[in-house]
Amino acid sequence: MNITNCTPEASVAVRPKTITEKMLISMTLVIITTLTMLLNSAVIMAICTTKKLHQPANYLICSLAVTDLLVAVLVMPLSIMYIVMDSWKLGYFICEVWLSVDMTCCTCSILHLCVIALDRYWAITNAIEYARKRTAKRAGLMILTVWTISIFISMPPLFWRSHRQLSPPPSQCTIQHDHVIYTIYSTLGAFYIPLTLILILYYRIYHAAKSLYQKRGSSRHLSNRSTDSQNSFASCKLTQTFCVSDFSTSDPTTEFEKIHTSIRIPPFDNDLDHPGERQQISSTRERKAARILGLILGAFILSWLPFFIKELIIGLSTYAVSSEVADFLTWLGYVNSLINPLLYTSFNEDFKLAFKKLIRCREHT
Repeated sequence: MNITNCTPEASVAVRPKTITEKMLISMTLVIITTLTMLLNSAVIMAICTTKKLHQPANYLICSLAVTDLLVAVLVMPLSIMYIVMDSWKLGYFICEVWLSVDMTCCTCSILHLCVIALDRYWAITNAIEYARKRTAKRAGLMILTVWTISIFISMPPLFWRSHRQLSPPPSQCTIQHDHVIYTIYSTLGAFYIPLTLILILYYRIYHAAKSLYQKRGSSRHLSNRSTDSQNSFASCKLTQTFCVSDFSTSDPTTEFEKIHTSIRIPPFDNDLDHPGERQQISSTRERKAARILGLILGAFILSWLPFFIKELIIGLSTYAVSSEVADFLTWLGYVNSLINPLLYTSFNEDFKLAFKKLIRCREHT
């Protein structure tokens, strides 16, 4: 999100980059951009070409990948050019379009993480009822809502920026922090509110999962109680892809048997004669769930929190930040678009099989 990709010329003296510095910076950023394009394209292709992945939950993953791909295609290349050249060469109109697309796509990517967390929370805490509501139409509505909110957050600066043709053309392409109210509004809407919601949701997801694991470990006979069967189904599904929304809307009994086989879980208490063994398995799953949650939350917070702290500091106290620091924090946020396709698909066996299939098809062509 390139809100302050560079500070005003009068605020901070910018030291021209050497040729070596420009080459190293451009090579590093080009690699990040290329990997972001490839990984997100792979996720989109995997979902589009694999029927098994045609589920409402995965439509949210696909939409996130599309959004992150837009960041890589429309935002990152111009940012590389701007950083390497130390000035803006493409004129006023392209600057306006670039800044608007940058803010919209980055905000939309963050809000996607929020709706994915919300979808998982409903799927785990109210699995049977939500399975009936979890449709492609509902996923589409969630995606439309995310884009609408992103546009409302990113578009207001267009209404108060100067639209006169500048002569000579501007050498800087930035959104100045001359509207404190908008700075607070945009940072809260684009990051701090979604961050708070994500932390609350994943905290509750973890405790719901922990409860399911414990219920499953203490249950003596699955077949005797249909409610335990439903809870255990959700628990088993959860252990396979705790942080990959993959809950099926198909018949729970069929899906349970499939997941039960694929993750090779011992048949409940028939093979677990000792309570300590059940407790050990439950604890192992809890640790795995906590580890995956830590990766998702850690990557998101480390990528975007420094940038948005900087935005509030600049917006509220008009503190000048060097262009190098601003560029680094901006690209730290962009890297989240590279990390997302890895975190949201790596723990899902169906995605792994789809990726292997794409690679084999690529090798044969």
